[in-house]
Amino acid sequence: MPGLHPLTGDQSTDTRWAARALALARLADYRTSPNPMVGAVVVDARGELAGEGYHHGVGLDHAEEIALAAAGARARGGTIYVNLEPCPHAHRKPCCADAIIAAGIARAVISMEDPDDRVRGRGMALLAGAGVDTSLGLLEGKARRLNEFYVKHRTTGRPFVTAKFAMSLDGKIATATGESRWITGEAAREHGHGLRRAHDAILVGVNTVLLDDPELSARGLAADLRQPVRIVLDSDLRTPVGARVLGPRTILAATRAGEVAGAKVMRLPADARGRVSLEPLLDGLGHSGFISLLVEGGAEVHASFIANGLVDKVYAYVAPILIGGRNAPSPVGGDGVEHLADSLKLRDTEVETLDRDFLISGYVDVHRAS
Repeated sequence: MPGLHPLTGDQSTDTRWAARALALARLADYRTSPNPMVGAVVVDARGELAGEGYHHGVGLDHAEEIALAAAGARARGGTIYVNLEPCPHAHRKPCCADAIIAAGIARAVISMEDPDDRVRGRGMALLAGAGVDTSLGLLEGKARRLNEFYVKHRTTGRPFVTAKFAMSLDGKIATATGESRWITGEAAREHGHGLRRAHDAILVGVNTVLLDDPELSARGLAADLRQPVRIVLDSDLRTPVGARVLGPRTILAATRAGEVAGAKVMRLPADARGRVSLEPLLDGLGHSGFISLLVEGGAEVHASFIANGLVDKVYAYVAPILIGGRNAPSPVGGDGVEHLADSLKLRDTEVETLDRDFLISGYVDVHRAS
């Protein structure tokens, strides 16, 4: 691509401002879905901050527009740092790439290419073709991680799937009598509500609804800003009238047609066991603009998603308690694997302390043995 090349100049300064663009993008806190989280920083020709901003939500000004407007005339001859390739298409007038060119920006430091087919490479080509010194790849790993929901959706058409569960130190999600509230403490539960706010939708099986009657809402800080759509895997439409999960933003995924007051019924093909086939469900959600899905169980639901290779990331909250009992349930049911070599493995794992509890998270290793 003409004019597109590795970074030149003071890379420590470039890294500083690229990191600032990423930090700004994080402030969107997933409210931009199904669009990406983007931050932009404009530094003038003297190396001083001239303007910055981030995309606050769907339909609002893009990060580049906000940063350029704040910089004004100081943008001419300066550098713009942005964590995602500027858009080249005409849904913005002017599009972000054209706005950068019109502002007289001399350099553009872009963390990652936009995987959307309407954008991929075209924004950078516009900049480079207009003589803007354009570089790509600084803090790319962090940029991809920040927008992993968006990247998964734009490259596969399906939402990013996160599996979440809380368990005791001996791997139990409830006692043998079914008591599960609360295995983890308040800090872990608040973190879990943050995950709910981050995702477009949250999914459970109908047995969880019948046993626990959950509301499946995001509570705590900023809960009023974003609530997930609630999805119940309910092949035979057994969700009872009056269940707390029902509401205008609830979907019952079923294998037969029907009506349930307070929910939308989404009819899907059945798998070999007569249950909702998960791949068509994910295809349907992706087509409808869902870029992320949080799966909260129960055990058989987790097992089905894992067995079908549909989980991208796992969050396991572990409480330092022992429950015991051969009949106490575990977070993942199903038949399991016969050999350890066939077990699902996580990479890039992290361990975090949440008051008295621990959070273990990691990405599913797609290269695991099958």
